[in-house]
Amino acid sequence: MTKSILSVVGARPNFMKVAPLHRAFAAHSDRVRHSIVHTGQHYDAAMSDAFFRDLQMPEPAFFLGVGSGGHAEQTARVMVEFEKVCLAEQPAMIIVVGDVNSTIACTLTAKKLDIPVAHVEAGLRSFDRTMPEELNRIATDALCDFAFVTEQSGVDNLLREGWSSRADNIFLVGNTMIDSLHFALPAARESSVLAQHRLKPSTYVLATLHRPSNVDEPTQLRALLEILAEVTQTYHRDVVFPVHPRTRKNIERFGLAGLFDLVTSAKGLHLLEPQGYIDFLALMMHADVVLTDSGGVQEETTALGVPCLTLRTTTERPVTCTLGTNVLVRPVPNAIRNALQSVFTESRKSATLPPLWDGKAAERITTTILNTCLSTSFFS
Repeated sequence: MTKSILSVVGARPNFMKVAPLHRAFAAHSDRVRHSIVHTGQHYDAAMSDAFFRDLQMPEPAFFLGVGSGGHAEQTARVMVEFEKVCLAEQPAMIIVVGDVNSTIACTLTAKKLDIPVAHVEAGLRSFDRTMPEELNRIATDALCDFAFVTEQSGVDNLLREGWSSRADNIFLVGNTMIDSLHFALPAARESSVLAQHRLKPSTYVLATLHRPSNVDEPTQLRALLEILAEVTQTYHRDVVFPVHPRTRKNIERFGLAGLFDLVTSAKGLHLLEPQGYIDFLALMMHADVVLTDSGGVQEETTALGVPCLTLRTTTERPVTCTLGTNVLVRPVPNAIRNALQSVFTESRKSATLPPLWDGKAAERITTTILNTCLSTSFFS
């Protein structure tokens, strides 16, 4: 008899982590029925459709439609709606990925129903508890039954936090984000997005900004926008800036629209709507350097060998700094200027690919679940 496994997605980065799992489970349909639950935590019809299409994912089997809201409100809504799915579906396992509110909400719900939980991307720590994502990571890992880890730091963190007695349930498997990158690279190479915006490879800076610490305070947001305009003038490079909905909303809320208009008039600054996965990957792979505050972009640039300056003081993905192309930069103007100067005028950081980031993480995860996790007492 086939067993039901539910994978939860709540925000766009989750799509890239779950898509390879769904394809891998499809090869074992005689043993498991894998279904995707979309909580709707972050939902834009056009963008969600684009990501599902780009990653060749099926329509979610369940869409909870919880929408936006405060952390407590959103988490509670996910729990209420996800419990209904679990009671109806009676899954043998729940798979959660990453660190968004949907991750901890569905973990809590499943565990209270005595359903085993596997956390993909377990063990990552920034050690900054002012980040909501850090709290979600810690709580999810404290509750889950199986930990699938992207880098050695995750294993070390889990063992330090009390997993020593169940170390056999920690699996270093690689990174499903990189699986999706490998899957989409052929399409990204054929993308016309550079031609659409009259861009040439290695002549522009790609920027993404969405962290509350960078965009929720007007003085900080103003400073970062001014730096983007400065790049076009000082280094004579285009800046490509897909504007996150949170960032655009705050520009309006803080009355910075006038400044925003001024910044956009800077020669070579391209303000874009949020991009689908393939077009964004194309922009990233051809960028001279990436300025970001995104966790996933740190990983993707490392896999692509593209220099990355992360505008944060901490990262939960240290391997992107120790082995990869990532450099942490304090998100203040002088530090950013110095980092850019180093990238453009000095020798660039050498980098290597982290272990197991080979595009086969999802295969390792599904093999482990089928051959190890499903044979534990949880499933007897």
